[in-house]
Amino acid sequence: MLRRIPAAAQASYGFGAVATGVKNAAFSAYLLLFYNQVIGIPAAIVSVAIALTLLVDAVADPVIGRWSDSTRSRWGRRHPFIIGSAIPTAFFFMLTWFPPAGLTDVQTGIWIFALASLTRISISMFEIPSSAMNPEMTSDYAQRTRLFSLRYWFGYVGSYGFLAFSLAVFFVATLEFPRGQLNPAGYERFAIAGGALIFVAILVCGFGTKSQIAHMRQAPVGQPKSSALGHLREMGSAFGNRGFLAIFGFGVFKFTAIGLYSASTLYFYTYVFDLGAGQIALLTFDSLVAATIAAPLAPKFSKWWGKRTTSMVMAVAGITLGISPLALTYLGLFLPVGHPLLVPVLFAIGACYGAMIAVSLINTSSMLADVVEDHAARSGKHAAGVFFAAASFMQQCSTGLGIFAAGLVVSSAGIPEKADPAAVTYAMEQSLLAHYIPASLGLWTIGTLFLLFYPITEARHRENVARIKAVEAAEKARVVRDAGTT
Repeated sequence: MLRRIPAAAQASYGFGAVATGVKNAAFSAYLLLFYNQVIGIPAAIVSVAIALTLLVDAVADPVIGRWSDSTRSRWGRRHPFIIGSAIPTAFFFMLTWFPPAGLTDVQTGIWIFALASLTRISISMFEIPSSAMNPEMTSDYAQRTRLFSLRYWFGYVGSYGFLAFSLAVFFVATLEFPRGQLNPAGYERFAIAGGALIFVAILVCGFGTKSQIAHMRQAPVGQPKSSALGHLREMGSAFGNRGFLAIFGFGVFKFTAIGLYSASTLYFYTYVFDLGAGQIALLTFDSLVAATIAAPLAPKFSKWWGKRTTSMVMAVAGITLGISPLALTYLGLFLPVGHPLLVPVLFAIGACYGAMIAVSLINTSSMLADVVEDHAARSGKHAAGVFFAAASFMQQCSTGLGIFAAGLVVSSAGIPEKADPAAVTYAMEQSLLAHYIPASLGLWTIGTLFLLFYPITEARHRENVARIKAVEAAEKARVVRDAGTT
């Protein structure tokens, strides 16, 4: 019988994604713009500093996942990490936006690397254990997709709701800064508000799902401590699973494309479409509309088409639609700057495209949860933390690569630091588009092809769950039998 998860626990679990959403949106969309166009650091230095944090993720994420899997406490193996991550994540996030005065460009690059790394480690302490909760809260094929739908909806609220609020309240246009997103004063309030929201969201997730600890899988009693080599073997076993490899391959290309998009979008809005902070704030709401559309539709498409087909079709269709305004602008066929329908058309396309991409992302996350049982049915080990750590590492690294690629695109276009929008030439705009469009389309297309190798269907998932329950029942019977003979 399907166990009913209380609505409050579901909402709390979903609300936790606001923290990740705020951090991802701020780092992906604003970190490069802030240090390049507001502080005046060359885009190449900023993007290299962000890309180097991949080395930190490569070490930290697997350790966090394995550590969480093997932890035993009265709060279970996930919640100590979730609750403990609230203060450091909020603190390091805020500090990232307050570089000391008087630093050289290279020293500022080191500051970016250090603070971004500390922030990413801290958010991983939350994101990896909280994501690993999904397959432990429910083993139902469809309920997992519904939980991830809720989580993605709150993640989009965190990302784009916070950005819209910031553009409307913190980045207000002034006589000195007619493009409010280039106003240095706004970033101080932006950082403090973002840190506070991250802190609250993490604690709501941790304390709001406390009632589920008793229903979640715990680390085995007397589990021997693994050596560093043992940790590497467990990570290697994840890559031995064909379903995980397919998701990982898709994710590398997908999140690189998303990182490229996130870091480039404000450049398009500011310099190609010549939009102000108020107009950009309005356009960020298209993602909230997209998430609201996608959350109920993702489980339905999963039921109709299956998770793999839904992920593939929605990814390809979504990016084709999403890239169309830029491609048409490059060809001189889109609405000109200042046209009264420019913002409404961009909004409508963004909402439809975003909904398709969100449906794809939700189903891919649910597919990863199904991989956990597939691995357990074959190995006897429940290593949700290991799988979600590998996925988190992949996502953060790939997003970082995308931001690095965006820095190269901006540099190749010749857009200078602290550029006045009026000084950005038509040739620079065309170069920006010419580098971005094929890169984005290519990344999404290649990534989607990896999902052709994903083998887990709903029928196979049910077989895996039944096999695991049979093994657990046999083990319980053995324990009872052994106890009766002593």
